[in-house]
Amino acid sequence: MKRIHILTAALLACAPLFGAQAADTKPTGIAAEIRTELADARKDVRAELAKAKRDLETDNLRIDNSLQFGDSGRKQKALPRAEITPQGDFLVENKQVAIDVSQRRQLLAYRARMLEVAKYGIEIGQRSADAALDAVGNGSIAGLLFGAFTGNLERNIERTVKQQIEPAVRGLCRQLPALRDSQQRLAANLPQFKPYATLEADDIADCERDVRSEFASL
Repeated sequence: MKRIHILTAALLACAPLFGAQAADTKPTGIAAEIRTELADARKDVRAELAKAKRDLETDNLRIDNSLQFGDSGRKQKALPRAEITPQGDFLVENKQVAIDVSQRRQLLAYRARMLEVAKYGIEIGQRSADAALDAVGNGSIAGLLFGAFTGNLERNIERTVKQQIEPAVRGLCRQLPALRDSQQRLAANLPQFKPYATLEADDIADCERDVRSEFASL
C-alpha cells in the first residue's frame, strides 16, 4: 500500500496540472508518470512474490512459529526452533534428529503440504496487490484526484480487494483439515515432532472467523 499512498500524495500536490491535461486522451506528463509508477509497482510485487515462492522450495521450512490462529495462536507457548529441510531432515535447534526412511518420507509429505498452503497464501497476496493496483489504475486522472480528496479512492480499493480476495482466503482455510491430518500422522510416528503438531480442529473454525472479522471491517 505504500506506493498507493505516494500516488495519492502526488495527485494532491499536482492538482493545478490536471486542468490542462483533462482534455488529453493520451496520458502525458504526470498522467504518464502515474501509469509508469503503477506498472513498476506491479512488476516489483510480482518479482518479490516469485522470489518468495522460489525460496520456499530451497530454504528450510520453520515449523515452530507457524499455523497460529485466533486465541489459540496467541496462547501458544514458544517452542524450540525446528525446521524441515528440502531433503527431509528434521532439525531442532539446528541439531539433526535421527529418523528412518519412513519418517523422512512423512516429513517430506508434510513439508510439501505446508508449501502448498504457503504458496496459495502468496498467490492471494499477488491477487490482492493486483486488485489494489487495478482499482487505482482503471480510473481517470480527474477521478483519481476526486477520490483522493473524498476518500473514495481508498474505499474503492478496499471494496475491490474484498470482492476478489475474500473467497480465496476462505479457500485457504479449507486446506487446513488435510494439513492437520498430515501433521497428526507425522506426530504419531515421530515423537520429537509431536510438540509442533499444534494445529487443532478449533483452529479451522478460528480461521474462518478471522476472515469474516477482517473483511467485515472493509
